[in-house]
Amino acid sequence: MSGDAGRQRGRVRRWEARLAIGAALAAVVLPLAVAGFKSLALFAVGLSGLAIGAAGAWWALSHRGPIRVLAVALAAAAQAAVIGIFVAVGLFWLVLVMLVLGAVVCFAGLAALAEGSGPAPAEYRAPPPRHPFLIMNPRSGGGKVGRFALKEKAETLGAKVMLLDPEHPQDVAELARDAVESGADLLGVAGGDGTQALVAGVAADHDIPFLVISAGTRNHFALDLGLDREDPSTCLDALTDGVELRVDLGRIAERTFVNNVSFGAYAQVVQSPDYRDGKIRTILRTLPDVLTHHAGPRLTLHGAAATIDAPQAVLVSNNPYRPGDRAGLGRRQRLDTGVLGVVSINVDNAVQAAELLRGTRSSGLTSLTAREVTVDADQPEVGVGVDGEALSFPTPVRCVIVPRALRVRVPRHRPGVPRLRARLDWRRLRDLAVSRE
Repeated sequence: MSGDAGRQRGRVRRWEARLAIGAALAAVVLPLAVAGFKSLALFAVGLSGLAIGAAGAWWALSHRGPIRVLAVALAAAAQAAVIGIFVAVGLFWLVLVMLVLGAVVCFAGLAALAEGSGPAPAEYRAPPPRHPFLIMNPRSGGGKVGRFALKEKAETLGAKVMLLDPEHPQDVAELARDAVESGADLLGVAGGDGTQALVAGVAADHDIPFLVISAGTRNHFALDLGLDREDPSTCLDALTDGVELRVDLGRIAERTFVNNVSFGAYAQVVQSPDYRDGKIRTILRTLPDVLTHHAGPRLTLHGAAATIDAPQAVLVSNNPYRPGDRAGLGRRQRLDTGVLGVVSINVDNAVQAAELLRGTRSSGLTSLTAREVTVDADQPEVGVGVDGEALSFPTPVRCVIVPRALRVRVPRHRPGVPRLRARLDWRRLRDLAVSRE
């Protein structure tokens, strides 16, 4: 960023910080000015409504039949009661104003504290591949291979393309190994992250570059590599004008994963043969027994000198997710930190479910990093979701990080990883607001 642009950005950040602090002060002063100390009681009412809603959600997920119906009714009634109380005292408008002020605090404060895109991963120059071999799944991502003419474009650039036949499943790892033996000097995949992981493992084993083509449904791996997820054909630019990144790979037993592996509740759900055709129905049918330990294995997690007994869910990721993205639905800022991210949830009752509102400060949520973790169970085999694929492994299950194992070839010009989402740090906001330069 140039000097003038940097100074302009500094001025904008200072005013964003002042706006956030001003909105926060207004959110404190306005209720006291309008309702006096009654506002404290109304604040307690609002928090109670949230807690009852969280507890109701727990009861709804962990029970079936009449209890589930009553739990949903309780959660809805609690929210309606809170709204009714504010309407009755003529202060519902205040709730709306507070929501607006809260939004201003969040957007202005986070914008002021935004940390930019973070340190960029090292890029390495490398000559274009002479014999690239690409595997493409025509059904992946709702038919992106055909919609973006990926096969034809890749072949025009000199790649050999293997188009998978959805009616006759093939071993993509074996296809990749055969291609390497035939002289392929780059492997690539246009498909889901599960397929990406299998072929990436072969590329890493043979120390040849790997090309990610964002033709899957969610493309989490492509997202964290900074690739264009809207137009997967842009990923093919790496064949002629690309650079290499060195990224880590996760391994569970002898299998590679590029995103994450899950144990417990989610893994049990995706094991169901009905999951693909009816996700919500399968979740509601499976979760009660899993959350109450009436079905599924009793897990024990060992990692980073910590032992966690009987968590309902464990997520182990190839590099940690950003703070606040704890469910594995968000982003990883780096893929080369050399550690696994580990998140476990242990909730046994409605009180602990309500406590999850505290986020990372909740006693039921554990987050750590480690180079290796082991998940044991009271059963000889445990179901695991590996990059979204339902698999089973003998226990204990060992997960490790393999630092800088994969050479990923990416286009020289690509969107990049979006900037970090900052946390609201009031001390930093204050310092920024009062600074002159």
